[in-house]
Parts: sequence; structure tokens; C-alpha cells
Amino acid sequence: MDMMAMVSTMLAAQQGALQSNIAATLTKQNADMEKSTILTLLGAVQPSLANVGPGVGGNLNVTA
Repeated sequence: MDMMAMVSTMLAAQQGALQSNIAATLTKQNADMEKSTILTLLGAVQPSLANVGPGVGGNLNVTA
């Protein structure tokens, strides 16, 4: 094998590894997004009380 063929082969292998890493990252991000979407649709996520007034969202006294 001449030198240029070896260099081309090494560069192709590096490019393939990079593409595999990118594909794995995108697949994981898509899976995380799907999980988040499903949890939101099922109502498993607690609503944020950051923008409500004081006393809202506290315990309710039902014995009175």
C-alpha cells in the first residue's frame, strides 16, 4: 500500500467514527425528548409554582 492510500484509509476511519458518535448523540437526545414528551402528556411532571402568589399551592385544611 502506498502512503496516500494509508492516509486516505485512516482519514476515512476517523470520519466514520465521528459520524457514529454524532449519530449516537442525536439518538440519545431524541430518546430524552420523547421521554420528556410522554411524561408531560401523562401528567407525571409537577407543575411549577414559581409564578403564583404567596399561599397558593399550600396544604388545604379540610377539617374546618
